[in-house]
Amino acid sequence: MDRLLLMLLVVSLQAGAAVGSSRALTALDLTRVTANVYSAIGETGPPTYDNGGHNNNLSLILTSLGVVVFNGGDSYMLANRLHLAIQQLTDLPVILVVNENGQGHSFLGNSYWCDQGVKLIAHRRAVEEMRHQGEQILKRMQSLNKEKAEGTYVAIPEHEFDEFYGIDMGGTMIELRSFGEAHSPGDISLWLPTERLLAIFPDTNVAAWIESFDAMASLKPELIIPGHGEPTDLATIRSTTQGYLQFLRGKIEEIIERDGDLADAYAIDQSGYSHLDTFKELAGKNAGRLFQTMEMESF
Repeated sequence: MDRLLLMLLVVSLQAGAAVGSSRALTALDLTRVTANVYSAIGETGPPTYDNGGHNNNLSLILTSLGVVVFNGGDSYMLANRLHLAIQQLTDLPVILVVNENGQGHSFLGNSYWCDQGVKLIAHRRAVEEMRHQGEQILKRMQSLNKEKAEGTYVAIPEHEFDEFYGIDMGGTMIELRSFGEAHSPGDISLWLPTERLLAIFPDTNVAAWIESFDAMASLKPELIIPGHGEPTDLATIRSTTQGYLQFLRGKIEEIIERDGDLADAYAIDQSGYSHLDTFKELAGKNAGRLFQTMEMESF
């Protein structure tokens, strides 16, 4: 048993005071996924002031030793609201928060959990992203959320790993796995033995993402809680994640082979995915970013 787990076992947690004592916070709604797994399902659109940055899933696992949270939330206040929901569910303390990656809605809520004495862990590359870009990410969130950003600061996880980290939570085995590069730096999955169009960012490695999906799928999960949207099965998420990436990459390969240009990429017919949230916002950008990346690779 390593030092992290030993420290986790002795953590005791008292309920944190809500940010802004004059403003009563409401608990987030939790969806029961399995007997001991719950998730606060975020909106599948972009972060807004109205949703308070809750556009990803904040999930939790109940174990005999305490609660493990997957994703810290986009702000101190949002994390506080998740904690209120957890306290309505169980008297067990939160003893570990896992950051899915280095995006703001995964780690900015660390500030709340850190103030409660909860241990934080993330992939090494995600931690690097937080160190180098954290303050800029925080400023963008503060500009969007205004007073809802109160109390938030950049809290860097004190524990990091590269490919695999296993935790025995009193008989509940939890595995943190990196399947390789994917959506954003330091992406990981938490493994226990509503759909939206995904976003391709400038630092997204699409080819590696496709391969990483196969590595994840080899575990044959019966149920998946994605970063965004409702819990679903492997076949569904394969279509809207790996299938979409393969479709778009194939179309851009055709454009490059015939010496097409960026305008051709933007004109790709992606209507087969138009039923997904954020289609209007992301379809063109995805095609443009992937074309530029693949064009550079072809030289």
